[in-house]
Amino acid sequence: MAIQTLELLDFRIYTQAAVEFDPGLTVIVGENGQGKTSLLEAISWIAGRGSFRGVADDSLIRIGAAAAIIRANVTGPDGRQQLIEVELPRVGRNRVQINRQALRRKGDLIGVVPVTIFSPDDLELVKGGPAGRRRWLDDGAASLQPSHDALCSELEKILKQRNALLRSSGGRLDTDGAFTLDVWDAKLATTGEALRDGRETLLSELVPRLSTAYDAVAGKPADISAAYLPSWEGELATALEQARTIDLRRGLSTIGPHRDEITLHIGDTPARTHASQGEQRSLVLAMRLAVDALVRQNGTAEPLLLLDDVFSELDAGRAEALLEALPEGQRLLTTATWVPPTATPDRVLKVTAGTVTEVRG
Repeated sequence: MAIQTLELLDFRIYTQAAVEFDPGLTVIVGENGQGKTSLLEAISWIAGRGSFRGVADDSLIRIGAAAAIIRANVTGPDGRQQLIEVELPRVGRNRVQINRQALRRKGDLIGVVPVTIFSPDDLELVKGGPAGRRRWLDDGAASLQPSHDALCSELEKILKQRNALLRSSGGRLDTDGAFTLDVWDAKLATTGEALRDGRETLLSELVPRLSTAYDAVAGKPADISAAYLPSWEGELATALEQARTIDLRRGLSTIGPHRDEITLHIGDTPARTHASQGEQRSLVLAMRLAVDALVRQNGTAEPLLLLDDVFSELDAGRAEALLEALPEGQRLLTTATWVPPTATPDRVLKVTAGTVTEVRG
């Protein structure tokens, strides 16, 4: 899997740009704020992920423009060419096409262009709250089974409706309200248990790969463990019934897969609170590499590797180790400072104020 060309129109800082990438390693250099990360952000969008920086679609539209356009020519593992086109309007619905055929939603792109993304913000996967770790599992599960993304979307819709009913109830339900809440509870129980099962299955497959990847980037062996901790015991339907009084009083859903935790340990100690920053960085890199390894083993296409300025956050030893641990394939690496001396890019691009030029020699 490789992206040959990427065209942008009114995307972020770019008025218009057309960029060619090498099927091997492309290094993208430039000062901060010039548009390097935006190139990877556009690729993240056509991979069905949206912005990997977590911003809303309207923030991707250039100031003063009515819409942003992303267009990419992609070569699949069988050599087949695909044209992916995305329009992000400031008003109205997004439009997504593959080979001029419309898709219903962004999530239908998942699996078409699988990607593994490394970002400086990834440290929050270890240091931050459980939402980032849940998203890490959900993204990985969706890469292996696109229907998992549909489960996540369904959960979001159910919680939105259920929470709206809880808030409007004022802590008490009439007969109609109780019936409606029963309906949403049944939907939440079915979707929630399926989502939890998918996450738990994936995590069990990732744990041995986490240790292998951590050893590679840290340069020393460690026993890495992870556990999935649901926010309920037994059947979710029963737990929701038991939590109804609390949910009504608080006006929100207090249990479900949206409240689950994933714990990470290095040896016997929790990584979130006891690991050094170097250990946490190694673990974050291992988390990305572990998912990538599993997708490569079980998927139909090798993921593209997108590395957004990660080497500036690593010491020389970990930077070299990460570069050595990266699998073969298309790799796009942005940097404002340096890359490890062992990096031998096939193409170097320079980005200045939304203009991309190729650096020769």
